[in-house]
Amino acid sequence: MIKVMTFNIRYGTAEDGINHWDNRKHLVVERIKAFDPDLLGLQECRDDEQAQYIKEKLSDYQFSSVHRALEGNDSLEMSPILFKKSRFTEVASSFFWLSDTPHIPASVFAGSAFARTVAWSALQPHENKKRIFTFFNTHFDYQSPQVQLKSAHLLRCRIEALGASMPVIVTGDFNANRGSEPFRHLSDLESPNPLSEAYSQLHPNDRDGTYHEYGSLPNPTSIDWVLFSSKHFFTRLAKIDYTNQGYIYPSDHYPICVELDWCS
Repeated sequence: MIKVMTFNIRYGTAEDGINHWDNRKHLVVERIKAFDPDLLGLQECRDDEQAQYIKEKLSDYQFSSVHRALEGNDSLEMSPILFKKSRFTEVASSFFWLSDTPHIPASVFAGSAFARTVAWSALQPHENKKRIFTFFNTHFDYQSPQVQLKSAHLLRCRIEALGASMPVIVTGDFNANRGSEPFRHLSDLESPNPLSEAYSQLHPNDRDGTYHEYGSLPNPTSIDWVLFSSKHFFTRLAKIDYTNQGYIYPSDHYPICVELDWCS
């Protein structure tokens, strides 16, 4: 079994009043430790005191990421991959940018608000060294549905380039709802390596979402997903963690917690 969490932790310098990072950072770590994921995809983690705090509190994890841009205050934002060092050996890893030139750092699709990255790691479970799977984590742009669709197409092409036999797990804040065109493109059942989305697979009639603006949205949007190759894994558990402490929330997104198991 592999426990997977995706969690947009909201960048630490945001002026969020009572929900400033200093007031909620202990809750972020508490919720991660409460689920104890083997794989963790974070979004909006800045490479400053915020990332340092995460690394110090989650020292059992390998932390891998890259700045989304080359300069400016916003460049420090990352979408890091974390995995338990006690469970996996990293066979390969890299990054690419969501753009027409994904190998060029800080490159963007026309119409993007910011540069966006995808981090990936090929991991070998210690308990079965004959198995290798690839873990992707990303954060899509929020401004343009066309940019989101192009991003989904690029990610899908990268997954298909690995071959239909490669098990894949994907986490991210996609800034698009389940049922959107980017969602349909990524979860295309006609593709050689089809992906399923864990939460909607177990809760097909549940419209509960994850982005809630610190509890201010009556109907949170379902923009955070955990996807997996359905030929290789199945979902044992998928839940949204709604924990808060009064007016203090861990983030403006609820994390999604998933348990996957191998099909054979």
